[in-house]
Amino acid sequence: MALPILAAENILLSQQLSTKEEAIRLVGQMLVDKGYVESGYIEKMLEREEMTSTFMGNFVAIPHGTDDAKKEVKESGITIIQVPAGVDFGDGNIVKLIFGIAGKGDDHLDILSNIAITVSEVENVEKIVNATSPKDVLAFFEGVN
Repeated sequence: MALPILAAENILLSQQLSTKEEAIRLVGQMLVDKGYVESGYIEKMLEREEMTSTFMGNFVAIPHGTDDAKKEVKESGITIIQVPAGVDFGDGNIVKLIFGIAGKGDDHLDILSNIAITVSEVENVEKIVNATSPKDVLAFFEGVN
C-alpha cells in the first residue's frame, strides 16, 4: 500500500531547534521513520544544503536530497516541522516552517510547486506557524495528496 504524501502524523508542531543542521536532521529522520526514504537520504539533504540553501523566503525552508539521492527514496513524501521561535538558516534567514520532501521520479517537482503556491502568501505561512493541530496545517495542503 502506498503511503500518503502528507499525513497529520508527518507534522510536528511547536518545535524548538537551535541549528539548521538539527532542523534538517529532524525533518529527514521523520522521512526515514515514516518509510519514505532510506537513512542515507539525511546526509544527502545536508549535502544539498551545503551546495545551496533551501531557504525559500517567507520563513520557509524546503530541505531535500541531492539528485543522486533518488536511489534512497522509497515513496514520495512530505514532513513538516513548525518552529514558532524560528531557526537561523544562515545569513540571518529565519525559518519557522521546514518542509522535508522526498520525491520518487519527478514527483518532487509537483510537490515543490504545491508547497510553493501555498507558502508564497506570507499570511498563509503565519497561519500555519500559529496552527495548533496537525489537521489545521494539513488543511492548507489538501491538493498535495
